[in-house]
Amino acid sequence: MNCAIRTEGIVKSFGSRTVLDGIDLDIKGGEIFGLLGPSGAGKTTLIKILTGQLTQDSGTSYIGRKDTRKLTGADHKRFGITMDNFGLYDRLSCYENLLTFARIHGLPKSSITDALAKVGLSDAAKTPAGKLSKGMTGRLKLARAFMTDPDILFLDEPTSGLDPVSADEIHRIILSEKARGKTVFLTTHTMTEAEKLCGHIALLNEGKIVEYGSPEEICRRYDHQRMLKIHLSDGRDMELPHNSDAAAALSELIVSGRAETIHTTEPDLETVFMELTGKELSA
Repeated sequence: MNCAIRTEGIVKSFGSRTVLDGIDLDIKGGEIFGLLGPSGAGKTTLIKILTGQLTQDSGTSYIGRKDTRKLTGADHKRFGITMDNFGLYDRLSCYENLLTFARIHGLPKSSITDALAKVGLSDAAKTPAGKLSKGMTGRLKLARAFMTDPDILFLDEPTSGLDPVSADEIHRIILSEKARGKTVFLTTHTMTEAEKLCGHIALLNEGKIVEYGSPEEICRRYDHQRMLKIHLSDGRDMELPHNSDAAAALSELIVSGRAETIHTTEPDLETVFMELTGKELSA
C-alpha cells in the first residue's frame, strides 16, 4: 500500500524549547496511526506541520509525494482536520455551521446533509451548536472534517473530555472511515483508544519518538516477566512461566477443568510509557 504520510527528521522549536526533535514516520494508506503522548508532548504541533499550518525548522514532511510546505488549496481538500482550537459558532445551527464551511471551500449543499447523516446528526440539523452535548459537538466537528470526502483524516484527541458512550460512538465513526479506505492520523493520550483503533502507534516524549510499532508488538517487547496468570475454579490464583517448562502443568489444569481464566503478563501501553519515560501517558 502506498505511503500516505512521511516525515524525515522533523525539528520544531518555539524560542528555546524544542517541541519536535528529529521525527521520522512512515504511515501507510488506509491505516489508523496513533501518536501517543501526554499533553504538551508535541502531538498537535506535528499535525499543524503536516497540514501546512506551521513550517518546521528543519526536516521534510510529505502528504503522499507533496512537500507539506508547498500544499495548495486543492491539496487541503484531500484531508479533513479536527482540532480543539477549531471552534464552532454557538448561535448557528449544525446545518448553518457546515454551510459556512461549505461556502468557504466551494462545496455543494449536499455535502452538508451527507456529513450530518454520516455522524448521526441529521435530526439535530436545526439545533444551535451551543446547545449540543459534548459528544454531539465532537460529532459535528467530525462532520466538518468529512465534508470534502478526504483521503486523510487528522484527528487531534477527538474524544478528549467525552463520556465512554460518546467516545465509543466517535470510535465507531472512525473505524467506518477506515473501512472505506481512509487514512487516519490520530493523536491521543488514552491507551485503550489506541489499542482499540490503531494498527501502528508511536510514543512521543519530550519531542522524540521513544517507541514505534503495533500496540501488541510494543507490549510484548516489554514483557519482562513472561508469566501466565491463571485463576482457578477454587478461587485461587497462580502463576506459571510462559515457556515450554509449564506445558505439562498448564495442560493438567485445563484438562481437569480447574483453570477458569488464563492471561499473559504483557504490560499495557501506559506501563510501557512509564518504563520508558517515568511519566504517565495521561499526564
